[in-house]
Amino acid sequence: MSGNRYDCIVIGGGAAGMMAAGTAASHGKKVLLLERNGRCGKKLSITGKGRCNVTNLCTDEDFFENIPVNARFLYSAYSRFSCTDCMDFFEGLGVPLKVERGSRVFPVSDKALDITVALEKYCINSGVNILHKKVTGIKTENGSVCGVFCGDESLLSDSVIIATGGISYPGTGSDGDGYRFAKELGHTVMPLKPSLVPLEAEENFCAEMMGLSLKNTGISLTDTKTGKVIYKDMGEMLFTHFGVSGPMILSASSHIRSMERGRYKIFIDLKPALDAPALDKRILRDFSEIPNRIFANSLTKLLPAKMIPVIIKLSGISPEKQVNSVTKQERTELVKLLKSFAVTIKGFRPISEAIITSGGVNINEVSPKTMESKLVKGLYFAGEILDVDAYTGGFNLQIAFSTGYAAGNNI
Repeated sequence: MSGNRYDCIVIGGGAAGMMAAGTAASHGKKVLLLERNGRCGKKLSITGKGRCNVTNLCTDEDFFENIPVNARFLYSAYSRFSCTDCMDFFEGLGVPLKVERGSRVFPVSDKALDITVALEKYCINSGVNILHKKVTGIKTENGSVCGVFCGDESLLSDSVIIATGGISYPGTGSDGDGYRFAKELGHTVMPLKPSLVPLEAEENFCAEMMGLSLKNTGISLTDTKTGKVIYKDMGEMLFTHFGVSGPMILSASSHIRSMERGRYKIFIDLKPALDAPALDKRILRDFSEIPNRIFANSLTKLLPAKMIPVIIKLSGISPEKQVNSVTKQERTELVKLLKSFAVTIKGFRPISEAIITSGGVNINEVSPKTMESKLVKGLYFAGEILDVDAYTGGFNLQIAFSTGYAAGNNI
């Protein structure tokens, strides 16, 4: 049985798991990394549309402002493995990085796979033993960890790091096993809900515009209960058969903390570069070029084709009306519609479609310095399994790397 004993066993070969395993092994520890998939980093390889937004080159203050859930818990871990440490780490592994809009950091190659391969090589070169097996349980004696079960087989270690991710993207192996292990060992798991997820809309017009992608568009997410704008952004979004998606929408979703049908509305500014008077002038100019054309056929220069029938319908202007008969009041309403196109949110898409899972192991039961459980000696947590999550922009991966580093370092 002695051949089966390790200094540390890491469950989950994602961003946090590989960082934890490689870090522990680089200090000379005998480490086993258990990954249920045939390869490590399956989810990591598809992040950022396959480009992998590794981290965010921002100030410490900005970093914590982008973590709406339990930011304080990360102070210690982040201070020891920050955004700049993360960049130095990957560039040291031979992956050149670049900084894009919003201080987002990507590999120069635009290939997420380069990050996955570099992490895996880091593990192997540090001496990590990687086995592709599914863990079925964690072995404890007298309130301390002593190993894991893989079916009938038991592997021994006094330290186990759970880095199994959340329950989003179940196709990548994130099926919630880690939460089950945590609960079985007495931990509280805070309610799980989707974050960075597409949103379902009440209105049918979203389905009518399915597949339409808008760029350089502004959005405001409003909580109608309080009347407050809780998120604003400029960028890309997409209409789908169920509602809305795309980068801005995913970011907006993580600001919705208590979803209630109809409570939240997204107001889309279709022409953010023009204020209302300038947009009115632009419409007047377009109309003056085609004075005898009917309204239904008058917006081709202004809007994408898929959107025109929806705007015509919502404007209240008769589609058959000649544009030289459109009144000033009607134009004012049209401008309002284009500057504040409203979509009412019905709910989140299923958690399986979310980029990350919000909720997880209660951070009050975990040491912020070491990531060790306060309830079970030798048990550690890293990454998405913890009840900490951030907005989009590289912050969630940085959390995975910082907590993985903290756990691995403490071993």
